[in-house]
Amino acid sequence: MARFVLIRRTPLPPAECWERLTAWPRHGERVPFTRVSVVRGTGRAAGDLVLARTALGPLRFDDPMELTGLVAPGPGRDGRCLLVKRGRPVRGWAELRIRAVGDGSAVVWTEELTVAGVPRLLDPVLARTGRLVFGRVLDHLLGA
Repeated sequence: MARFVLIRRTPLPPAECWERLTAWPRHGERVPFTRVSVVRGTGRAAGDLVLARTALGPLRFDDPMELTGLVAPGPGRDGRCLLVKRGRPVRGWAELRIRAVGDGSAVVWTEELTVAGVPRLLDPVLARTGRLVFGRVLDHLLGA
């Protein structure tokens, strides 16, 4: 599995980070050829399903992600969102953590994934690509 970790500091309070990071359709604004939507539930509860649909001409694939754990940040409590990738082409998980730091927040995005047909030998390339693409998403969501 390819693994990458993104860490960002922001002056935004944890509750605002949470709102921005769980605004699922906004994730697709920085992933090329991809739209993200909530297809089951509200996108704010365990069991809800978020779908990233990537399409470039006739090439198309879905990346369904089930929200399996959500804890909004609160006084003395970090926020945590765990998504499990349930599709055929993309498998793995992503965890978003938000921690209060001074007047702002620290956000940690950790992801492990495999892509069908991509040999493990290319995991470093996949991880580097993930850092680049999802780093842009995270910066966009946090307004950096």
